[in-house]
Amino acid sequence: MIYITGDTHGEQARFYNSDLIPNTKLSEGDYLIVLGDFGYIFRNDEREKLFLDSLELLPYTILFIDGNHENFPAIYSYPVVEWHEGKVHKIRENVLHLMRGEIFEIEGKTFFTMGGAYSIDRYMRAEGISWWAEELPSDAEYKNAARNLEAHNFKVDYILTHTLPREMILRYGKYPDFHDGELTGFLEWVMYETEFKHWYCGHWHDDVDLDEKFTVLWFDVREME
Repeated sequence: MIYITGDTHGEQARFYNSDLIPNTKLSEGDYLIVLGDFGYIFRNDEREKLFLDSLELLPYTILFIDGNHENFPAIYSYPVVEWHEGKVHKIRENVLHLMRGEIFEIEGKTFFTMGGAYSIDRYMRAEGISWWAEELPSDAEYKNAARNLEAHNFKVDYILTHTLPREMILRYGKYPDFHDGELTGFLEWVMYETEFKHWYCGHWHDDVDLDEKFTVLWFDVREME
């Protein structure tokens, strides 16, 4: 089975409090997808590495896209490997970062992944210490995404992002930030060009179905059909 949830922000209790992530339900062969702001590779210190070692003991596979509150140089230092027809950073045997613009096939379903977002709180942070410019995609990552979608005839089962397309932000009753206009505009293009069953995102610290095709997650753990 495939399960999906929102931002974990390095909160270690999320994986060991059964009220938050029902580990009793997830078993060998299952997958848990985190929709960005994973956060367990942020300080990149021994404490975090020991926690990642403990996650490696879990029977299921943890997959995450990146958000904006990530230590990108630390994540990018892990080896890039091919996994389920896409590219990942291999953090541990069962902890994998789903890279931007990739398309994966898991349990017969296809997933397009596009992490990243703008940190509106970066004025309180220090570049290279608590925020990194890589939080927004590069031109190469946009091109990789477009190329992979074209190769799949702009048809996937699920789209996994951290933030929303510009139009959906407005429908949600929020205001798009001009700083990530390129990203939210690109996601709007993806929304109109791509045939998909459902779109999941994190970032907004909410658990809500915006409509029949768009879901924002934070603490909810959904079982994907």
